[in-house]
Amino acid sequence: MRTLRTLMTVVLAGAGLFGMAGAAVADSPSPGPSSSADAESAAPTEAGTSFRTATAIKPDQRATADASTGDYLYWVLPVDAGQRATIKAKVKLPQSARHGAATWQLDVYDGLRRHQACMYGARTRAAAQDAGSVELSCTLRTVRAWAEPWSNDPLPGSYYVRLTVVDLPKEDLGLPVHAEVDATTADTGGAHAVDGTLAAPLVPGASTATPQAQESTAPGEPAALGEPDGGWSSGGWSDRWLWTAAGGLLAALAGLAGYRFTRGSGRPSHVPPGA
Repeated sequence: MRTLRTLMTVVLAGAGLFGMAGAAVADSPSPGPSSSADAESAAPTEAGTSFRTATAIKPDQRATADASTGDYLYWVLPVDAGQRATIKAKVKLPQSARHGAATWQLDVYDGLRRHQACMYGARTRAAAQDAGSVELSCTLRTVRAWAEPWSNDPLPGSYYVRLTVVDLPKEDLGLPVHAEVDATTADTGGAHAVDGTLAAPLVPGASTATPQAQESTAPGEPAALGEPDGGWSSGGWSDRWLWTAAGGLLAALAGLAGYRFTRGSGRPSHVPPGA
């Protein structure tokens, strides 16, 4: 009887715990949307019309914009030292009858507004008269932490993306289009690292005399001074230091092994101790 009573107590206690766990699960808030969905919903839906009004975007974020054929569309994103950026754009063309082919172009400028060449990709493409969309892409060279003043090497800072049509029949100007822009960055590692670094990344306002003026933003202007996740890198550290340390360690071990090999086992047995 006592054993049966103990067994019933254990069963009831287990049922109570199970009920509490079920209630806790039921009371717990349902999981919200994924971070990717949040990022997608927070992505910009407009584009600037000049360098000064460029819309700020982040890497791995899809920006969209509705515009008219002939408009200049501008976005800006941060690219840090050691990163290689790839920008892709897709333009959905109007379904209404067009009068001929249209040529679209994707241009990228660095923080000094110097036009940057593409390593590979189709930055200029012609869309046939009956085409529904046109896609463009541009992969930049790896951004360097420092470069000579006379060179045109890409440097850390803001990179402006400009999308526009460069050739089309005049009758097609003003037709509505929908543009999508994706930007991704990939770390290339110490193979592209250089000695030295910039005092500050090339972003708008970096040369302003006072910090207050640099931080202030005029009403209506987008905050185009984004920075990479984790902040800007100093440019002094790279995985080249690891390879250098590993090479030095291997050289020291090789020196010790060579010394042991050439030194031998000591005094030969046939040589008397007093010699």
